[in-house]
Amino acid sequence: MAEVAALIVEGLNLEVNPTEVDPDAPLYGAGLGLDSIDMLEIALLISKQYGFQLKSDLDNKEEIFSSLRSLTQHIASQRVE
Repeated sequence: MAEVAALIVEGLNLEVNPTEVDPDAPLYGAGLGLDSIDMLEIALLISKQYGFQLKSDLDNKEEIFSSLRSLTQHIASQRVE
């Protein structure tokens, strides 16, 4: 989870320490306060880092991006080593 938090914080140039990101806080809106453009950036960062795409037509994309924990769990289930 720390690796994904660092990827998001560094990739989006957020002014927060990755260790301070609450794993259960919302990524979008409240929580980290990210917007839809940030979500697209995160999807691109994940694609580059982990070798799979998070497509906008996924039925459960709101659930996947709901928190750092859910995003990390999805990455773990899809990850290509």
